[in-house]
This record gives sequence, structure tokens and C-alpha cells, in this order.
Amino acid sequence: MSSARVTQEKRMGKKVKKEVEPPPKDVFDPLSIESKKAATVVLMLNSPEEEVLAKACDAIYKFASKGDENKVTLLSLGAVEPLFKLVSHEDPLVRRNAIMVFGIMASNNDVRKLLRELDVTNSVIARLAPEEDIVVHEFASLCLAHMAVEYTSKVQIFEQGGLEPLIRLLSSPDPDVKKNSVECIYHLVQDFQSRAAVRELNAIPALLELLKSEYPVVQLLALKTFGVISNDRETRIILRENQGLEHLFKILETKEFNDLHVEALAVVANCLEDVDTMQLIQQTGGLKKLLSFAEMSTIPDIQKNAAKAITKAAYDPENRKILHEEEIEKCLITLLGTDNDGAKAAASQAISAMCENLASKDAFGIQGIPQLVQLLSSENEEVKEAAAIALANLTTGSPSNASAVAEAEGIEPLINVLSAKRDGTVANAAAVLTNMAMQEPLRLSIHGVMNAIVEPLQSTNSLVQSKAALTVAALGCDADARTELRIASGLEPLVKLLHSKNDEVRRNACWAVMVCASDELTAVELCRLGALDILEEINLSTGRKNNFSEGALDKLLDNNLSQKYSQMGYLSSSNIITDGFYDYGQVKPGVKLLSLEELSIQELNDHRAIILVNAKLPEVSLSAEDKSQDLYYGRTTSSSSIRKSSKERTSAVVSPVEEKQDSSGRSPSSLSKSSTREKGSRFVADKMGGPIERDKLHEFSWELHISEIEFELKCNVVPIGKIKKGTFYHRALLFKVIADRIGIGCSLVRGEYGRAWNEVKLVDDSPQGITGLLLPPQMYIVDLMYQPGCLMKQGSAEADHYQRI
Repeated sequence: MSSARVTQEKRMGKKVKKEVEPPPKDVFDPLSIESKKAATVVLMLNSPEEEVLAKACDAIYKFASKGDENKVTLLSLGAVEPLFKLVSHEDPLVRRNAIMVFGIMASNNDVRKLLRELDVTNSVIARLAPEEDIVVHEFASLCLAHMAVEYTSKVQIFEQGGLEPLIRLLSSPDPDVKKNSVECIYHLVQDFQSRAAVRELNAIPALLELLKSEYPVVQLLALKTFGVISNDRETRIILRENQGLEHLFKILETKEFNDLHVEALAVVANCLEDVDTMQLIQQTGGLKKLLSFAEMSTIPDIQKNAAKAITKAAYDPENRKILHEEEIEKCLITLLGTDNDGAKAAASQAISAMCENLASKDAFGIQGIPQLVQLLSSENEEVKEAAAIALANLTTGSPSNASAVAEAEGIEPLINVLSAKRDGTVANAAAVLTNMAMQEPLRLSIHGVMNAIVEPLQSTNSLVQSKAALTVAALGCDADARTELRIASGLEPLVKLLHSKNDEVRRNACWAVMVCASDELTAVELCRLGALDILEEINLSTGRKNNFSEGALDKLLDNNLSQKYSQMGYLSSSNIITDGFYDYGQVKPGVKLLSLEELSIQELNDHRAIILVNAKLPEVSLSAEDKSQDLYYGRTTSSSSIRKSSKERTSAVVSPVEEKQDSSGRSPSSLSKSSTREKGSRFVADKMGGPIERDKLHEFSWELHISEIEFELKCNVVPIGKIKKGTFYHRALLFKVIADRIGIGCSLVRGEYGRAWNEVKLVDDSPQGITGLLLPPQMYIVDLMYQPGCLMKQGSAEADHYQRI
């Protein structure tokens, strides 16, 4: 810190008066020695004569004062070690001149390093004693101020009791001593132990007195010291009790002190964290002055520090209430329009803090949001990030503010900053888009986000990953958005996030996968990328599974029924089989199910045939007289033409489900014992080789028939419409397909050794003599092999025999 504004008067010309007695006769007369060699003068530091020592120190002081190069020269000549001995010399003049040399030489880094090695702090601190000359105080405190810049010396000064004499010297009549002492204290209080000690040693009143100094450099150092120590609440209380706020506001109200305003505001900012101080400032009118001062100032640093003061204060709910009462929103909106990037960023941060107050959040929405949206296009990364954070806080839980962002044409800038350099900018821009997507009209107006979100999904920052996944979850409920993400190759990084060790990232990724798995194409792609295996692993871990991991797994399977049936061996009545479904058979754990295209191009093998369903309903009107419809299913294919649309048509007449009302007028939602089920069962049996006698099941050579079809098609994929002789699992699949087409609730269950069956819920008739009694539905197994159309109650011996060999 420059001392240009402090008196430059030095006391080198002043000599200590001593009574000199005549020299004895046997003493050699004084010899005057002059030298222009620094090395010679350094040698004189080892003289036993006090006058020689004093003059040598004087000469070295003048030489060192000329520049840093001379200090290095003296260091290389070995001047520091003998000077160190002279700092504690019994002769006051020698002691004074030696400490003066130390004071100026300590500004050099290499010299300080040697001083630390020599452990000079204790000797220098001793020179701060009250009985020492003011000049000694000045240069001893200067030496300590230089050394206190480095941590090791800070510790030494504190541990060796240097703080107490430095605080005492704050009241010295000499401005240089004050300046050096407060500068040293400023460096020391960077450490929390020294901050507490300053408070305990009652240094605050003396520091406040320095604010009245006629030397700006002393005032500035005192303010900088207050800026550090006022971070502690206990210090702020003492400062308030000693009318410290009055001193600070006097400085702020004095135009001549404009070079001190920035540091004064920093201290006020710390003080405003306390509600008691905030209330005191409000009651005395100081808060209005402060806000007016910030709003009217044209000095960027003052505007920035004023906004920072508001930010600190706004962390407390009571303070936010007070600030809102003083219409802080107008001041901050004004600061958003300044020309200084630092002030804009600070104002944005203050708005973020004030958003915790709902009234303030609403107040900012009208005028603040358009300005914040503009700041998203700033070339300054700090401004961009602060604006994004403010918008994220403003739109959280506020549909009106989210709409205001859209009205301010904020969608495109938000999408653009998803590729910004700062992680905070990206994360908060994603959060704003998520908040907007909560409203369907806004969500439908957001286009292009899924392309831009791919990069944030690949970020290494967990906050960015989490917010990006949440954005996918919010926007992925629209089919176009899911398609956009899939085409942009965004599913792969999303699946990788399922591996995250961060709970929030993993949770949001599961949520996004659950939403994106809402259509078959995306669900199939997610499975191909390994999402299924990862989700299964997550759900097996009590520590890693979450509210969305199980839902994501279910959704993934429900929209990829081929995978679900192969893996789970079960399709519920709500799982409707559609075109492209194929039964691969049971998949072993850890084995991925290949796609239909991949399976179709495999060489013919002796593995179980893959059964393909490709059903389409003809466009015919159903009348009350003729409730028949054609069921088209099956596709003739070969390994080279599986993707072509040539179809084999098999026609069947089946009756749709008839709604039957009971005496209460209620239509049962479960399947009733009707001709619909019986006709469907018989149709399936007829198409698959007819009923089979139980004791002749082993003679039913369906395997050969299937092999012939595979050989004919030269493909392992067999359309179900080609099968004329089918066993349990062929028939159960066909029945499920038909039931799904005509609205019969029916599940498909895979058993062991080629067994499969259909389960339907039936409502039994009321017991005889009781009318209007609704009984709970019972589960039945549909016989498709032995007595087509027959129902077997779940759990009965007959059903058990059907399900097992």
C-alpha cells in the first residue's frame, strides 16, 4: 500500500544527544573513512565501534532506498545477517538505523525469505515497545507489514504476540506508524484467529478513530480491515455499539471521500447481514440513503458493491421483507441497465437472493425479466451466468414469470446458452426451460431444445447433468421432442447418466428415461443402449434405487413388449400386442435381445423359431347384425425380405366383446362367459391344428411343421399366420393377439418346457336366490389345447396340469 499521502518526513538527520566525555590519552584519534563500495560498507557492519556501525547502517539505508536491485545486491553481500544482530544492539542509534534498513529491505521477496529463515519477527516485534523511538516504531511496523503478506510470517507474528503492540500503535501520533500498523493488522486478520484476537484486544475503537484520519491511505486501510473483520457477527455487534455505522455513512455522504466509498460499502454490506442492523439503518433513514446512493452513482464499483451489499442482506428472510418494503426492486432493475458488467452481474445476483420473497419475485417479473433475458446474450460470461441464475429463481414456482420469459422472447437465448462456457450458466438455463415446460402451452412453443441438450447431458459437472436430465424429463412427454432427442443421439448420454454415483443425477436420469420410454421406437432404442440392464441393477440396490427407477423399468418394458415378454415371461391385459411383436423365447440374464432386423438376417439355425406377429385390422364398419371383422396377421418373409410388406392373409370371424348389463345396470369390466371367448378359443385351436387328446400330445409333431416353415422361408423368423400346427405357446400368443384386437382383457404367461397360457378374469353369476350381488372377478386359464373354450379356475388341479407337464 503506497504511503504517498502520508508524511514523508524521515528522522535520519536527527541524532540522539549524548554527553561526550574527552577521550583518554591512550585512545587513537577518530579516523574518517569514506567508501563508495557497498561490500566495504557491509564489512563495516561487523565493527566493534558504535559510530561506525551507525554510519554503516545509514549508508546501507540510503543505498537500499534507491531500488530493488540494490536490495538484492546487499542480500548477496551478506548484509542481512549482521544487520539482524544490530536490530537488538544496545546503542539506540545503531538499533534505530538497523531497523530502518530492515524496514525497507523487507519489501523484497528474497530478503523476506531469509528473514523468515532467521526468525527475525521476535526481535522486530520487540522494537514496537513504548520506550522505543517513533522512527523505530515506524520501520519496525513497516518491516512487519511487508512480512505479514505471507502466511508463515502471519503465524509467527501472531504467535509471538505481535498483534497487541500493533494495536497500541494505532493511537501513535505519527501517521506513518499508524499506516504501517494498520496495514500489518489488515494482513494478519485474513486469518480467523487474528480476527478474534483483534476483537478481544478491543481494537475496534482505535480502528474507528483511523476513519477520521486526514490521510486517505490510513482511512482506506482501516476500511479494508473492517471489511475483513466485519465478516464475524460478534465484530459487527461491537461495531454497531461503537456507532461504527454512523462513521461509515458519513464517509458515504461525503463526496470528497469518493475514493473510500467502495470499501465503506463493503463494510456496510457485511453489517446488513444482521437483522438488528438492518432495522436500525431503516429506522434512521440510512437504508433509503443507501439505495438512492447506489441508484444515482455513476461509479461502477460503487454500484457493484451496493448490489453485493443487498445480496448479503437478502439471505435473511426478515431482511428481504425490509428491503421489499423499501422497494429494493426498482433499485436493482435500474442497476441492470448500467453500462458496467460487474454492476449488472451483482444486480442479477441480488435479484436471485430476493426471489425468496414471493412479493419481490412477482415485482421483478414485469420489468426485470426482459432485461435479464437481454443479458443472456452478453459477451461477459459472468453476466450471462448471473442472469441465468436469476431467471431460474424467478421462474421456479411462478407460472406467470415463466410466461414472462416466453413473452420476452427468451426461449432462443436460453437454448443458445446451453452451450455456454460456464457450468452455472448451462445448468440454470436448463432449469428455466424446465420451469417453462411445466405449462403445456409454453412447452409446445419450445423447439430445438433436445438438440441443444445433448452437450449438457455429456457434461462432467453433476449439477449440469442433473438439470439437463430434468429438462429432458420435462420436455420428453411430447412425441416430437422424443423423436428430436433420438435423432440427435441424445439417448446414449442419457443412459450413461444412469450409472452416475450422484443420487440426484441418477434420479433425474431415471425420470427422463421413464418419460422418453413412452413410445415404442424410443423404448427399443433405450433397451439397445443398455438402459434395461442398468435399471435392473439399480433396482436391486437399496441404496441406488429411487422413486423413478422402477417406473422407468416398467415403462421401458411396457413399450417394448417383445423385450418384456422375453425377459419377464408375462404380458398383462394392458399390454396390447401390436405390429412387429415377436416372441424370441426366454432371454437369459445378461443377454441382450436382438432386434427383429438383426434376427431376420441370421443364418438358419436349430434354435427355437422366433414367432412374429404383424396384425392389421381391415377398415370395415361393424353393424349390430354382423359384428364380424377380419384379423390379418402373419408376414411371409425371408432373410432378405423381412422388412418388406408382403403379407399372408388369414381370415377369421370373431365376435367383439358384448357389454352385458346386470340387473343393477352396471356393465362388468371383466370378461363374461360368452360366446366371444369360446369362438376365439376354438378359432385359435382350429388354426393351430385342432384339439389334442391329452394322451396323444406327444404325437403332435408341431416341431417338424415349424422347421419346414423356417426352411421354406430360409429364416429363423416365422410369421404366426404361417403356423398350422402350434403348441401351447403358439396358441396362447395368437389368443392374446386376437383378444387385444377385439377388446377382451387377457394376459399372456410363459411357463416352462414350452408351456404358455392365457389368464382372463371372469365375473361368476350370483348365488342362487340372491340377486344384484356383485362378486369379485376370478382368474381363469383358457384351454386352447385339449377342450378349446373350456375355462379352468386358477389354482385348480386341472389348471395346474395344463400349466405343467
